[in-house]
Amino acid sequence: MTFLGLLFLGLASFSFGTGNAQANSFLVDCGSNYSTTDANSRKWVGDSSGDGFSLSYPGTTASTSTVEENSVYQSLYKTARIFDTPSHYGFNVSSGSYCLRLHFYPFSFVNLNVNDSVFDVTANELKLVSKFNVPAEISCRSTTNNSVITSLVKEYFLYISSSELQIRFVPNSGSFAFVNAIEVFEIHNNLFVDSVNRVGSKEKVPLSMNDLGIETMYRLNVGGPALEPSKDRDLWRTWEPDDGFMFSVNAATAISSTSKISYSSVNDSSIAPLLVYETARIMSDNEVVEKRFNVSWRFDIDPNFDYLVRLHFCELIYDKQNQRIFRIYINNKTAAEEYDVFIRAGGMNKAYHEDYVDIVPQQIDTLWLQLGPDSSIGALGIDAILNGVEIFKLSRNGNLAHVSERIGTGGEGFGTKRTKSKVLWAATGGIISVVTISMACVFYCHRIQKRKADGVKENPPGWHPLFLHETIASTTNAGTSKLPLINDGLAASYRLGRRFTLAEIKAATSNFDDSLVIGTGGFGKVYKGEIDDGIPVAVKRGNPQSQQGLAEFETEIEMLSKLRHRHLVAMIGYCEEQREMILVYEYMANGTLRSHLYGTALPALSWKQRVDACIGAARGLHYLHTGADRGIIHRDVKTTNILLDENFVAKMADFGLSRAGPSLDQTHVSTAVKGSFGYLDPEYFRRQQLTQKSDVYSFGVVLFEVVCARPVINPSLPKDQINLAEWALRWQRQRSLESILDPRLAGDYSLESLKKFGEIAEKCLADEGKNRPTMGEVLWHLEYVLHLHEAYRKSGDGDSFGSGELGFADMSFSLPFVREGDEEPFP
Repeated sequence: MTFLGLLFLGLASFSFGTGNAQANSFLVDCGSNYSTTDANSRKWVGDSSGDGFSLSYPGTTASTSTVEENSVYQSLYKTARIFDTPSHYGFNVSSGSYCLRLHFYPFSFVNLNVNDSVFDVTANELKLVSKFNVPAEISCRSTTNNSVITSLVKEYFLYISSSELQIRFVPNSGSFAFVNAIEVFEIHNNLFVDSVNRVGSKEKVPLSMNDLGIETMYRLNVGGPALEPSKDRDLWRTWEPDDGFMFSVNAATAISSTSKISYSSVNDSSIAPLLVYETARIMSDNEVVEKRFNVSWRFDIDPNFDYLVRLHFCELIYDKQNQRIFRIYINNKTAAEEYDVFIRAGGMNKAYHEDYVDIVPQQIDTLWLQLGPDSSIGALGIDAILNGVEIFKLSRNGNLAHVSERIGTGGEGFGTKRTKSKVLWAATGGIISVVTISMACVFYCHRIQKRKADGVKENPPGWHPLFLHETIASTTNAGTSKLPLINDGLAASYRLGRRFTLAEIKAATSNFDDSLVIGTGGFGKVYKGEIDDGIPVAVKRGNPQSQQGLAEFETEIEMLSKLRHRHLVAMIGYCEEQREMILVYEYMANGTLRSHLYGTALPALSWKQRVDACIGAARGLHYLHTGADRGIIHRDVKTTNILLDENFVAKMADFGLSRAGPSLDQTHVSTAVKGSFGYLDPEYFRRQQLTQKSDVYSFGVVLFEVVCARPVINPSLPKDQINLAEWALRWQRQRSLESILDPRLAGDYSLESLKKFGEIAEKCLADEGKNRPTMGEVLWHLEYVLHLHEAYRKSGDGDSFGSGELGFADMSFSLPFVREGDEEPFP
């Protein structure tokens, strides 16, 4: 079916009674012989003797006395129906639009390993899932949402033209299917309209449910708490909080209202409960984010489908129009301009929704939703508001199924083995050895994390990631697992350095004494240690429970194994015994650059020391950007990632977020936004297009931080001073940077060198990357700043040195000479 051929018929609201299922509605407790009442007082019937539905093949049943999940469906998850051959439920229905929910709660099945379950599900002619592995899907969602999830509910909307709905379960060869509960109920009113806005266009797109299926991907109560089904009695939906999907929770302020809210249209009562519209997020009162930034939400999706994005709005503050006007972006395309909720909804406290459809191509597995200021209206009304969001996947050619690469696709070797060891669940027993499951589990987590975080990133030929011996649930002998993570040939090939024993690491760090901790992060902790009779080292110990840490840890290994430069922190070796991920680095005696600028009692750096530190960091970044065919983008340039050795030589550190740069035929790398707030390139943030110029922007913030010796974001300051980059730029554009200079530098700097230093920082912070200098150009100018300062010191007169302008437009000079021994070539 073509996209423009989709015509969407209204879905409807349906209200259950408080105990009895009505005509054309079924609540089925699979694997049970009895009726069950859930926490919402909804009555579910066992599937052994149901009225109005049948089961073609009974398969077997399983039950458990304990359910770890604390939800309204807890009573339903004590039983399951298991099929080892194809079977289907047949429901007697009248033609119309229906909601279908499938509930999955994996627990220990007798003589079966739930991790081996792989199956397809269809509803009449609509394929819902293919090669579906419930534990793997749950593990993926837990990792993505950074939360503990033990059950799964798949929700669909479809049109049934016949008198039967047939839900068919087809296990893969040698596997089995299972289901814990099924909901089927008819919906009557207009849940969806018959045409929607197309993203990136002002045209409306017709949609029809006669030949279209819909899967609910996300349903969020923006700015508010989770809403249980009892709070949404029309459709008994669950609404999740949005915190876990925001790029930065600090980018918006949550608000709520106790005023009486009503629907803007009497036909919208089934669209969402009024509770959704009582809370929201806005951006205007937020004193941290720059006005150039958008409020953003990120969602993992299946590629190569069309998506319907439903946004819920209600103006809770302003009682007249033109007070809050903003733009809506979906996947970097403008969905709406000059959006005024007050006008659209018809007033204040009016619940309103807007639908948009976007086509997601094969290479994209992330959907970004962003709200931001509309620059065309000027300063007045720059703000945005959102109360709720729903994301639906639309079928293509009768298919909603997406087979992730995490599931084997049959055939010999790796693909077929992987489905047998996805996730180790508590209480499944010792059917497979702990070591095998541990390695497979971590491989699965690694694959998902790398796919989600890096998209199209390619690993160098022959490189294999470190595998952490980790399981999702505890096991009796997990701690005794000892398998090599890195073979000797690999270590030699990629210069991982010395292989330390765990005993050596413990001796070096006094058994990981907390008093020796010199840094922490998503990866875990960094300890100061001593090896070989007193040689100081830094020991980075990965946190086995941190998926973020695992991904960043492996990226750092990949980068550092290829990089050698005087201004990059060097890796000495590693340790991989007993489930550990440990890297050993050269020790940087003077710590971070930031610690010498503010926040500690350390003596202030002189102006020369500060310029020298910036030059050293710039040399390291210049090498990263130019030392390979595609170069490397650091992606997390900040003063805590610039370290100083005993001679105050600056070196770049922490390559956990680094990415290979664009190839010669590309201008950028499309990737999820990562970095540190306050240093993040706004152009990268808006477009998710990464270039070396993103590092340049972050470095420009570092330059101003060096001058002013204050945090890049300080909410305790007056509003116009909170963001260092914006504040310092205003002073720089007035050519008055010395007015906000660190007072400890008084009498220690050349005004001319400070002027040139400010010009460099200003150029680095240009709104568009194409207008920023390269790191090579930045480095040249910093060398010139140092030259100005040294001439000033020699003359003893700040005005005796020439003050001619040195602009960035004419770059006919040579790039700085790299001292012998500074760098080594990439392998």
